[in-house]
Amino acid sequence: MKAVICEAYGDHHGLVVKDLPAPQAPGPDEVQIDIKARGIAFSDLVRIAGDYQDVTEPPFVVGGEGAGTITAVGAEIETLKTGDKVLCRSGCIETINVAASAVTALPDEIDFEAAAAYGSNYMTAYQGLTLANIQQGETLLVHGAAGGVGLAAVDLGKIFGARVIATASSDEKLNIVKELGADETINYSDGFREQVKALTAGLGADVIYDPVGGDVFDESMRCIAPFGRILIVGFTSGRAALAKTNHLLVKNASVIGYSIGSLRQFKPTLYKQYDDTLMDLLANKRITPYVSHRFAMDNIVEAYQVLVDRKVIGKVIIK
Repeated sequence: MKAVICEAYGDHHGLVVKDLPAPQAPGPDEVQIDIKARGIAFSDLVRIAGDYQDVTEPPFVVGGEGAGTITAVGAEIETLKTGDKVLCRSGCIETINVAASAVTALPDEIDFEAAAAYGSNYMTAYQGLTLANIQQGETLLVHGAAGGVGLAAVDLGKIFGARVIATASSDEKLNIVKELGADETINYSDGFREQVKALTAGLGADVIYDPVGGDVFDESMRCIAPFGRILIVGFTSGRAALAKTNHLLVKNASVIGYSIGSLRQFKPTLYKQYDDTLMDLLANKRITPYVSHRFAMDNIVEAYQVLVDRKVIGKVIIK
């Protein structure tokens, strides 16, 4: 079976597609899954470089969520059966044994690509907007809105009843983001503060969702509304910014950092509650993961290159 392996820290050009032995029969508390669709993300590139918050030592399988069909179940498993559609954190691999407790059952209404595309992106957005206690009618400013986590925030922002202002680096991306639900769009190549102020009668955004960091965060601090909240989602710019506490004090504003990994580890019950909510939204087509690129596993370097080149809108799927 094929798997994409990071054998040493570096960039995506060093990834290797290997033919590995198929896994043995699953353990008593495991299931074996034939993975049909896999998601990759910008955060994978950070992990491949060895710069991710929780370090994974090479060699390891790259990638995130995978959706597929159970082909075998362990002797102690009663809640899952052969043929069930499921989602798990698999990475780019064809077959995998996973603890049943780490598997999410998929309703028949959800196809494999949609499941692999929504996963961590929508959980990241949902956790953040919930932590920010976003209210109906508030203004949500989403940076990097064409990316996976950004587009999920646009989608869920509308579910929460917010007015969504989306920023991205090109008009082409913004046209699609607008089609997918954003109320207003801004090309932030030349800044965004004044446009945000103009769109909010001078007040600024109530909640700012920032997966970019760096200069974007610095400018966000200058267009946050009184009692506003800035969500720290990531640093695709390559620089983690520093918050000026005097600005926060004057604006009665707050900066909220979070990660879904910590939520899963320290508050598993709450994680499950969020997961159930999102799965229901997905099954009822109230949220719509967008896939802009699909690649075969043998073309994994090309797949990560479109992420590096910022050509992706939504998600990249590995078939």
